[in-house]
Amino acid sequence: MDLLRDLLDKQVVDRRQVKIGKVDGLVAELRHGKPPRIVAVELGSITLARRLGSRPGRWMAWLAARLGGERHAEPHRIAWKKVRNIGVDIEVDVDVRRTAIFDWQDWLRDHIIGRIPGA
Repeated sequence: MDLLRDLLDKQVVDRRQVKIGKVDGLVAELRHGKPPRIVAVELGSITLARRLGSRPGRWMAWLAARLGGERHAEPHRIAWKKVRNIGVDIEVDVDVRRTAIFDWQDWLRDHIIGRIPGA
């Protein structure tokens, strides 16, 4: 499996087939004398910004913490052991309702979109 080709930018769905987002990064564990091992996938704007460089990554982490609190200062990580199937989508054994992944969408729906007449 070519990890970068087969995982990055693929859609992630939770156990109920709810679209969570796309894989923006991989977290690997470096082991002395052994090949690296993938331990998690990362989703979110912080990881996406880090793909552009360290400065955009730091700026996005600062902005996320400033707007959403320290809870949002780190990318969303899903442990590799939670990955159930890699096909067209990456299926994970996670309930998105128990994560902070949709916090921004929920806030926008409640405070901005919901106030637009006819929305």
